[in-house]
This record gives sequence, C-alpha cells and structure tokens, in this order.
Amino acid sequence: MKSNQSLPPLVFQFTLFSDFGQLRYLFFILCLLLYVLIISANLGIILSVCLEKSLHQPMYVFICWLSVNSLYGSAGFFPRFLMDILSDTHFIPRPFCFVQMYVIYTYASCELTIIGIMAYDRFVAICQPLHYHSKMTFKVVLRLALLGVLYPVFSCGVCLYLSVRLPLCGNKLHRIFCSNWPVVQLSCVDTTANNVAGQFVTVTTLFIPLLFVLYSYLRILLVCRRSSAEHRGKAMQTCLPHIITFVTYSFSVFCELSLTRFEAKLNPLITAVLSLEYLIIPPINNPLVYALNLPQIRRVIFRALMVHKVHPSKR
Repeated sequence: MKSNQSLPPLVFQFTLFSDFGQLRYLFFILCLLLYVLIISANLGIILSVCLEKSLHQPMYVFICWLSVNSLYGSAGFFPRFLMDILSDTHFIPRPFCFVQMYVIYTYASCELTIIGIMAYDRFVAICQPLHYHSKMTFKVVLRLALLGVLYPVFSCGVCLYLSVRLPLCGNKLHRIFCSNWPVVQLSCVDTTANNVAGQFVTVTTLFIPLLFVLYSYLRILLVCRRSSAEHRGKAMQTCLPHIITFVTYSFSVFCELSLTRFEAKLNPLITAVLSLEYLIIPPINNPLVYALNLPQIRRVIFRALMVHKVHPSKR
C-alpha cells in the first residue's frame, strides 16, 4: 500500500464531462466562437490603447492591462477545454494540469489586483484631482503594475508548490479543468499547510482588494454627493465601467467560492456552469463594458472600423 501511495498519478481525469454524442460538435463550435470573440474584443481594446496617443493615460493603461490578463487566462483554459469537448477520454498529464492551474489562478488573482489598482486610480482622480498628475506618474503606474503582477505570481506559486509535493491516492478531479482544492482532496497525507496557505492567499488576493475597492468607491460617492451635477455626471461616467467590472467579477468569485464549499451537494451541470463563470464572463464582459461606456475608447474603435471599411473600396 505504501509503495502505491509513493507513486504520484501520471495523469488526472476530469469526471464532469458527459457524452453528448453529435451535440459535442455544436458545443465545440459555440465555445470556439466565444473564444474568438474574447480574443477579438480584448485585442481591440489593447490595440486602441497602444496605438492612440490620447489614451496613454493611467486609466486606459490599466484597462489595457485588464484585457491582457483576460487573454492570458483564456489561453490557459480554452485550448484544453476545446480539445476535451471533442475527446472521448478526458485525461490530462500531471505537469500540464499544474501549469493550467497556475495560469488560471494567477489570472484570477491579477484580475482582482488590477481592479483594486483601478479603484485607487479613480479615487485619486475624483477625490484629489489637483494631485492626480503628481501621484499617478509613470513610475507609480509601473510600480503598481509590478506589484499587481508579482504578488499573485509569488503567492500562487507557493500554493502550487505545496500541492505538487503532495502524495496523491487518486487521479479523478470532479471538474472540467484543473483546480487546486480537488487536487488537495486527493492527498494521502495531512493537508494543513495547504489549507493555511490557501486561506492566506485567498484573504490577501481576494478580500483585501475587494474591501479596498468598496472603500474607494464609497469615498468617491461621498465626494460626488457634495459636487455639482456636471462633476457628478463626469465622475459616474468614468466610474460606471469599473463598478460593472467589480460587481461582475465579485459575483464570479462568489460562484467559485460557493463551488469549492458545496460542490459535493451540487448537480454536475450546476458545478460545471459555476466553475466556468469566472473564466468566461469577465473576459468577454470587460472589453464590451469599456468599449460601450467610455467614449474615448469607443471613438477610437469606431474610427478604426470606418477606416477598415473605407480602405477596401479605395482598392
């Protein structure tokens, strides 16, 4: 028995996939179109911010960063997911599983740190407008960006290391992609260190940024109440996309936390839907929200589309 426990499984098996017969080709096409839409929408935001000099400002840089993170997270999930839809067997090699896990968790953590930094940017812009350019300099933006990336990279790396070294007594994951907690549950030994590290990372990368966002927007609302109607309208115009992004991602995170706690009691279909929510909704929601609500980005995208339509006729 001990010799079997000492040998880690070479592959993991996803158990939530069902045999949909010929319908799987329809699901594959729909998911592929969704992935193409996510890539196109986020690339549109990135190119607009990079190519338009008037958008070289902290707020738009952070929006661009959000789109880059969405592409990163989607690349860690969709290619493998599309393969599994068409496959009859749903096995993933152990190293690939941990790589996918790391990409997805760093994406999720970076999403929250970016939202927190964007809330700070809006707080300074609205509550301390005279000090905005002195506080949000290029160096400050770069430091915030590095902090927002390096901490999730390090903290998720520690959790991954603790999971990789666990001896496992099984290989079945009740998910449709690799997730840390289902892997930890397969352990043959005590997982206290994993639980403590996971809770610490959850608090520092989830609840602290969320509380900071709530505090920042509460302060913004208090300032807007004492301002003129014109200033209040401009403030809400720039804050509305961030608030929508914050609410959407908070709901996504709530679904993931609920899934971790109650997945054993849930219907497999509900489990699959909840596990996909934070990987699909934010990457498609964010670029659409900013493109539709911020006129500066909307004008650049509209102008690019018009040039593209006029150009072929000139040929």
